[in-house]
Amino acid sequence: MPSKPSTILCIDDEEPGLKVRRILLETAGHRVLTALSGREGLEIFQSEDVDAVILDYWMAGMNGVATARELKRLKRSVPIIILSAYGTLLDETLGVADVWIRKGEEDPQYLLGALEALLQARVSK
Repeated sequence: MPSKPSTILCIDDEEPGLKVRRILLETAGHRVLTALSGREGLEIFQSEDVDAVILDYWMAGMNGVATARELKRLKRSVPIIILSAYGTLLDETLGVADVWIRKGEEDPQYLLGALEALLQARVSK
């Protein structure tokens, strides 16, 4: 019997990026939920059983760090990948970002590999 696919929540206020990530993650066998804002993402996160979150650092309104902090407050065990134009992890993301990936410069396989590693580590605990 095949295992249940992981549910990944993608949060980004830029719809084209969400579409590309959805296709990538669905092709890899994941169930994908999308939100166009931090607040919408939090609503989905509280109503669905989410295994991991991929979110954009810079979003209008509630930015990625504020969103990640609230996600971790609600459920610390859910891994979070933050995508950003910045090349290095910013101090404000310590304790909320499990992985930091520079947006647009990484091979899509890098994102998938990082996600799979986080999901595997979560199962192993």
